[in-house]
Amino acid sequence: MHPILRNILAVIAGIFVGGMVNMGIIMLSSSIIPLPEGVNPADPESLKAGIHLFEPKHFIFPFLAHALGTLVGAYLTALIAANRKMILALVIGVVFLIGGIINVVNLPAPLWFDVLDLVAAYIPMGWLGWKLAGGK
Repeated sequence: MHPILRNILAVIAGIFVGGMVNMGIIMLSSSIIPLPEGVNPADPESLKAGIHLFEPKHFIFPFLAHALGTLVGAYLTALIAANRKMILALVIGVVFLIGGIINVVNLPAPLWFDVLDLVAAYIPMGWLGWKLAGGK
């Protein structure tokens, strides 16, 4: 397989699998830490209306979803890529960071969570995914 095609497929696979990990954790989260009464996690308007009821514990799983989704996506991308593995793993971090920025703009959350999420869950996890895949 041509290296460019392999790299493109690696990025697509990383985005897809990382997104699946993210959504899986989000879907599982409310069964582990129930959301406040009346908040529907599938409805952005419900989240906006009920965000004032959230406690710090309610932000654990969203952070884990963002960080682990990025980590797994970057790791898979670095494993599959033909070359430029670190750059491509960081591309996954940037793609997920863009999603995080969109979330910050569209969904209200405490400032501490927005900062933690944007600073720690994306680019550092992209780099760590590359390292775990054997990056040197």
